[in-house]
Amino acid sequence: MPVVESFFATVKTELIHRRAWPTREAATSALFNYIEGWYNTRRRQSTLGYLSPATYESTHANTHQQVA
Repeated sequence: MPVVESFFATVKTELIHRRAWPTREAATSALFNYIEGWYNTRRRQSTLGYLSPATYESTHANTHQQVA
C-alpha cells in the first residue's frame, strides 16, 4: 500500500471513525492535533526505518548539513 494511502487509513481508523464530529471545525482541529501532536512526533513509520517523521526529519537534516 502506498504511504499516503496507509496514512489516510490510519487516520480514519485511529481518529475519524471513533466518534461523531459536531462541526467541521471540531474535526479539523482534532485532525491537526492528531497529526502534529501524535502522528508526526511519536508514531513510528516502517518506511522511515521505524522512526517518527519528526525524528527522521531532524536526523536527515543533521546528516544533510554535515555532508554539505
